Amino acid sequence: MASASFSNIDAAKKKKKNETKEVAVKQPVVLTTSSDSLSYATGFAVTNGLMPYVQQQLGVDTAYMADFIQGFNEAVAGMNDKRQKARMAGMQIAEQVTNRMLANVQRELTDAPDSIVTSLFYRGFTDVLTNDTTIFTMASAEKLQQEKMQVNKKAKAKKLRKAGRDFLAENGKKPGIITTPSGLQYEVLKQGDGAVPQTTDKVKVHYEGRLIDGTVFDSSIKRGEPAVFGLNQVIKGWTEGLSLMPVGSKWRLYIPQELGYGDRQAGQIPPYSALIFDVELLGIEK
Repeated sequence: MASASFSNIDAAKKKKKNETKEVAVKQPVVLTTSSDSLSYATGFAVTNGLMPYVQQQLGVDTAYMADFIQGFNEAVAGMNDKRQKARMAGMQIAEQVTNRMLANVQRELTDAPDSIVTSLFYRGFTDVLTNDTTIFTMASAEKLQQEKMQVNKKAKAKKLRKAGRDFLAENGKKPGIITTPSGLQYEVLKQGDGAVPQTTDKVKVHYEGRLIDGTVFDSSIKRGEPAVFGLNQVIKGWTEGLSLMPVGSKWRLYIPQELGYGDRQAGQIPPYSALIFDVELLGIEK
């Protein structure tokens, strides 16, 4: 017990010493000339709006602002130091590669047979920079990467098409589900008694779109603003579904990929995805 107490006392002393040291490092600001005042005020003023950017865009926790400031001061001091400049550039590129290139590839491989092993991804990246061609040349690496991505894309597409077909096959057996000759399915949640739009009409609707796993990818309801568009300007499933709906109706549309976006990636919607839309027809725009 005694040793633990002494340990705590020593730790407290060390912490206090470090805190004292940090306070001592920060020198008081002395503004002697007009240029001094302008310089300090300008440096102060240009930080307006910086903190939200640092927190939200760069992901910096404000509890570590001392480390942020230390990094800032080291970067400023090393602007003309070639080694420091190279290290800074490396850190910037690392962030870009991780948050953009790597993230994009990982997104493409979601639900695909292969996945990215990050340690090997980074090793491949840095080996190029040292001209290490022990395993690949640039040409052979690009060839294999493209071939593998294509194989994964096809496998993923096959899986998504099957998932959509299986879902719609089971869904079509449920009470209240109507299937049209095209394969479109719909369920009447509320039946209106207004006019039925023609395919050449412009309509006003509220809607919410989901993938078959429940992921919401778009919603005019959440935005609080109805959508207005021509019925001949949207996917085939919407054109057909809404041209059957009287104004005032709210239907749930189950759209096979052939009547949706097909092999195209559309925002959060993967290629070959079956889609579910809750659609309320508010009116026909004249």
